Amino acid sequence: MLDAMSMDQLRTFIAAADEGSFSAAGRKLRRAQSVVSQTLANLEQQIGFPLFERTGRYPQLTEAGKVLLADARAAADSMDGFKARARTLAEGLEPELSVAVDVMYPIAALTEAVRAFHAAFPITPLRLYVEALGAVVQPVLDGRSRIGIIGSLPEVPSNCESEYLLSVPAIAVASPAHALASLGGMIPRATAAAHVQLVLTDRSNLTEGRNFGVMSPLVWRLADLGAKHAFLRAGLGWGIMPRHMIEEDIARGTLVTIELEAHPSIGSAFSMHAIYRKDMPPGPAGRWFVGQLKRIN
Repeated sequence: MLDAMSMDQLRTFIAAADEGSFSAAGRKLRRAQSVVSQTLANLEQQIGFPLFERTGRYPQLTEAGKVLLADARAAADSMDGFKARARTLAEGLEPELSVAVDVMYPIAALTEAVRAFHAAFPITPLRLYVEALGAVVQPVLDGRSRIGIIGSLPEVPSNCESEYLLSVPAIAVASPAHALASLGGMIPRATAAAHVQLVLTDRSNLTEGRNFGVMSPLVWRLADLGAKHAFLRAGLGWGIMPRHMIEEDIARGTLVTIELEAHPSIGSAFSMHAIYRKDMPPGPAGRWFVGQLKRIN
């Protein structure tokens, strides 16, 4: 009986567990609720025990169901990986490579990788989008970009693979004329929160209603890192910047570092990762480009 188990049954099981009801699973899979119920009933008959308790308003996973759910996910991911790898091999070299890059990624390292890519793949066009937060991830999820280089968004979508690239140091800075610059020593959160904080805004709606690295209720949101840099030098607020962008300012004295009390959402570095959809892994050119980014740090 178990040999007749299908991948469709496992995907239906996963959808029912994730969505919390058979009707919601049907909507996700674009099937009637009765089809979902029958598919799960057949699966339970094949394995010999129930996966869901059906006594309440909504089905609940049994203890055995919880155990098998992890295995079902692993099996589905493995099949997705097999199909994706087969598709990539059938496609051959990409006709174009599209990459969404986090604005925090060091431009010198990116330029070096692009120069090497052009030498290795001279007839493969390269399309680059430079964004922040969810706007780096959205083109990958939509299929407009094969690869995303994320850093300012600390989360990887569940349907994406992630490969670590490098760590970009981050520093809190302000103009030497700013009130925080004259305090010296460790600045309490409450003190920093009394002043305008300059932060990047998300051009996508992936992080709508959420904040990353925000300490102050007095926030100015900017869609461009260059504008944030200019506003910081003009004394219009304080903010977190990648160190490579403001090292020259610190050396010249146009910006000064400020030491903030530790905050759970503000770290000392941006961890950069290459991400791509599990069902759309990079082809030969994309894999080469990710490998080049790993070598440059």
